Amino acid sequence: MDASRHDELAPTKNVTKVELKSDREVVVTRWFDAPARLVFEAWSTPELFRRWWVPKSMGMTLRSCEMDVRTGGGYLLGFGDGMDFFGRYLEVTPPSRIIWTNEEGGENGSITTVTLTEQNGKTLLVMSELYPSKEALDADGTGAADATHETFGQLDELLVELPSES
Repeated sequence: MDASRHDELAPTKNVTKVELKSDREVVVTRWFDAPARLVFEAWSTPELFRRWWVPKSMGMTLRSCEMDVRTGGGYLLGFGDGMDFFGRYLEVTPPSRIIWTNEEGGENGSITTVTLTEQNGKTLLVMSELYPSKEALDADGTGAADATHETFGQLDELLVELPSES
């Protein structure tokens, strides 16, 4: 088999990169083989979001998913037993940007910014998690950012299922 044919058969693997940008910020970057509007839809539609957001390996169930994805709206992701994630959307600009608070951490909660940039039908996602202090980031660790390796793989699987034409 010649090398060019081998490249055609090899599946593309998008790499999730997690970087500590400062003592307060973790940034995750990842390409998706889908247009920005579909990636945005997967982040902003509760029925789609709940299909990819929780790492399957964790064995957790997202029992409730309430999302009012608009500037000033809020969200509540419930796992039961008092384990909830909640906050509000500071900025929503379809299909390129979503910024929200993570208020379950109280005054140590972070602000998440997701930016989507489309190039040639693919989307570069940059997700920044900014904490109010080094201590807040240290307390949270990069666990959530590290989980994106799995969740973004799940998002890849979902994006393949979504119709590419609107």
